[in-house]
Amino acid sequence: MNRQELLDKQKQTKGALRVRGTSMNDQDFSYMDLSGSDFSFASLNRANFEGSNLQNAVFKFSSLKGANFRNADLTNADLSCSNLVGADMTGARIGGANFSFSAKSSSSSTWRELSLTGLLQSQTWMATVLAILMGAVIVYGVSGIVYFTNQMLTASDPLVMRLNQWVVMNNILAGVMTVVVTQMVSPWLETTFRHSYVQHIILSLIILISYLSLTSAFYFWQGRAIFSRAEITSVSQFRNAPWYVYTFGPLLVSNIFYYLGRQGRQLTQKITEQEYQLLNLEKLKTRAELDALQARISPHFLYNSLNSIASLVHEDPDKAEEMTLLLSKLFRYTTGRKNNDYFDTVTQELEMVRTYLQVEQVRFGDRLQYKVEVASPELNELNIPKFILQPLVENAIKHGISKLADQGCIVVRIYESGGWLQLCVQDNGPQFSEAMGGGYGIRSIQDKLKLLYGDDARLELHNQPVKYVAIGIRMLRLQQGSAPAA
Repeated sequence: MNRQELLDKQKQTKGALRVRGTSMNDQDFSYMDLSGSDFSFASLNRANFEGSNLQNAVFKFSSLKGANFRNADLTNADLSCSNLVGADMTGARIGGANFSFSAKSSSSSTWRELSLTGLLQSQTWMATVLAILMGAVIVYGVSGIVYFTNQMLTASDPLVMRLNQWVVMNNILAGVMTVVVTQMVSPWLETTFRHSYVQHIILSLIILISYLSLTSAFYFWQGRAIFSRAEITSVSQFRNAPWYVYTFGPLLVSNIFYYLGRQGRQLTQKITEQEYQLLNLEKLKTRAELDALQARISPHFLYNSLNSIASLVHEDPDKAEEMTLLLSKLFRYTTGRKNNDYFDTVTQELEMVRTYLQVEQVRFGDRLQYKVEVASPELNELNIPKFILQPLVENAIKHGISKLADQGCIVVRIYESGGWLQLCVQDNGPQFSEAMGGGYGIRSIQDKLKLLYGDDARLELHNQPVKYVAIGIRMLRLQQGSAPAA
């Protein structure tokens, strides 16, 4: 199917494609709207999805080796159990995408990767045949258990009853031996031999020797006396097959147990690796969001400050010099810190706030008064999110003080109440409007608090009894130390 045929099919299906189980290696899907498309069980090695809209697309059990997802939108896509070895997801949007059990290791997608669970879930003819065989073996085994148990309990001939008891006990001992020996040698096999087929061969030899040794020992201990007293016609039913046929059971059980155990350990390892990858992905995503939310001094503030300095150069050179030094100090604070440092002490944050207010006080003159209060000296050493107060003070000036014709006052208060640290910024300007809660400055602080503390932080706007903004953070989180969400 070429690109034009895909586009025609896409138009017919209004965007979503259904290509389950299709081989489409090297196909070009770039910049197509494929939202909701179903690519389950498809072979899409080296397929090009660059810039495509793949929202809610399904790639379950697909082979996507070397596929190109650069700048694609994979929001809420399902890539579970897919082979993503070498896939390029640079710039892709993967919010809500499911990568459960997806293979990202350096191994290739060959028949060696087929697992019993994956095969049974594939709904192919091979899976159906395998399920039928497994069902037949299980039913046959259960029927054999019922038959021998009934013979052991109801046989009229005591000798036949003892023979059945010996057979049942021999099989039970062989089963226990098979499982125990398999579990004991499994770690050694995996660490000593690289190839799985070699591991199964060595395991089969060990089980064969162990089974023959156990059966021989049990025969000479209990069985020989029973068989020697039995008449040929009475025991012939127990000798209706060569001895080596009875070794198939332990060999089959041991290899199945070993295979399932090895698959389980590999699956657990894949889950652990997947969780680790997703954890790192979440951490990188969170750090990127926090970097984007770090407060920056408004360009309008810089323009206003420079204009004020220019006007003061001739009128009041001393004040112009003071304002220049304050502005320099403020920008050293905002640009001289590491971008990935998300916390600072209350003391450092208040120093920045005071510097900011001093710059604005030079500009507004007597129209601006401010006060900074910390209820307890111990609070000064707490680490709080960096740049968390300055946007609130900036809003208080922009939406409060600048609207007043007479004197304005800003009060910054920090105190503890009910196990919460309260960071309050109060001003006597016009009350908050309903739209104020949706402004960028307020939203950015709310987003930052959510990323850092979850439900252990809150931001509230109040107009009564006085106008103020309050940030609350649980003291327990601050005392334990904080870090960006992982």
